[in-house]
Amino acid sequence: MNNSNNNQIIRFDWAMKRLLRNKANFSVLEGLLTTLLGEKIVIQKLLESESNQEDEFDKYNRVDMLAENSKGELVLIEVQNNNEYAYFQRMLFGTSKLVTEYINRGEGYDKVRKVYSVNIVYFSLGHGTDFVYHGKTEFRGIHQGDILELTPFQKQTFKVDTVSQLYPEYYILKVNGFNQVAKSPLEEWIYYLNTGEIPSSATAPGLEEARERLKLDSMTKDELAAYYRHLDNIVILRDNIYTEREEGRAEGIEEGLNKGLAKGKEEGVREANLNNARNLKKLGVAIDIISQATGLSKEEIEKL
Repeated sequence: MNNSNNNQIIRFDWAMKRLLRNKANFSVLEGLLTTLLGEKIVIQKLLESESNQEDEFDKYNRVDMLAENSKGELVLIEVQNNNEYAYFQRMLFGTSKLVTEYINRGEGYDKVRKVYSVNIVYFSLGHGTDFVYHGKTEFRGIHQGDILELTPFQKQTFKVDTVSQLYPEYYILKVNGFNQVAKSPLEEWIYYLNTGEIPSSATAPGLEEARERLKLDSMTKDELAAYYRHLDNIVILRDNIYTEREEGRAEGIEEGLNKGLAKGKEEGVREANLNNARNLKKLGVAIDIISQATGLSKEEIEKL
């Protein structure tokens, strides 16, 4: 990337805080969602939720955005820089809260809103080799293995084809490790989310708008100072996560060594007892007495 400010792009997590809430910049978010969900997404408006209020003291931990698309569906976008071991449960809590929050008391269950949970995580979440994961709800027969389908009436009424389309869907973008050459629109987005750079060859929906509207030189002096503080916080946070991981690994190694030593000591004592029992048995000492002296069972001594 050129060091000149006029060629530099603002990182997505910061843009979420400041710029992408502007209706004029919805096309950037629409591009990401269209690329991810595989269908044209139009954002109707941004909503407020109890679960997406940003703490004024929270410098870098979470950035939530709640959008309503043109079909009345809810899209919760969360950027998470902080390593959080219970993040899967947090995703569940967020979608469940939205489902109940956005239905009026007395309305029928057919008014429950479809929720998409898009999670852009800058840490190692779970154990897997891919960088984009999709989760949805299906009901599969435990005997026949078939997937439970909607009736024709339900399909027509709810305007969906599968049961899973009625339930929240989750997307996890593990962007930290992606530095390879982008070969698809989704990979182009992942590359930008990770590096803050948009290659000139990128053609994914929304990236051209991001390239034009999220330029670093569009910031005021104060905004620029705050942005660089944000970048510093991210570096500090990642260093802390790395340090915690290394300390945890070191503690694990030490604990393993201690367990190994204890096990070795235990096995050494047992081997010594077995040898003593053999010798006592050869001398004709009664098995009861050998058992009391060595702590071995009568059965073990008889097998010697």
